Amino acid sequence: MPTRIVTRRSPIHGNGVFAAADIPSGTRLIQYKGQLLTHAQSDRLYPGSADTGHTFLFSLNDDYVIDANRDGNSARWINHSCAPNCEAVVDEHAGGDARRDRVFIESIRDLRKGEELTYNYGIVLEQPHTPALKRIWACRCGAPQCTGTMLQPRRKRR
Repeated sequence: MPTRIVTRRSPIHGNGVFAAADIPSGTRLIQYKGQLLTHAQSDRLYPGSADTGHTFLFSLNDDYVIDANRDGNSARWINHSCAPNCEAVVDEHAGGDARRDRVFIESIRDLRKGEELTYNYGIVLEQPHTPALKRIWACRCGAPQCTGTMLQPRRKRR
């Protein structure tokens, strides 16, 4: 099967992942890989990461985080966008083993060859979204409806 995606420098930020061929909507493109950590392990390894804009951690479920800094693949280079063309889909293990859940990036519309793959990171921080924090988590996607930040509104507590 020919390569569907390639990694190269991105006009959005740093590296990016691009369609190497036309890709239809609903295509599973790549698994988000990395070392599996508990949330507590992640907090110990990356204290204060909310204040640094660290984005290679993917919350897999209530128990685990995928750390793409360690044993990660090119999925870690897929940039955030306020108008994404892909989404992150969590496949829960059929037997209920949270350690075996997986994340895949899938296209949500047809992609043209050369188009950069993006998804909404869905970053929710419980702390107040100060102007300084919004600068740290600045979005550079350039979409007409860009919010200017990768931070999502905080969820209301019930």
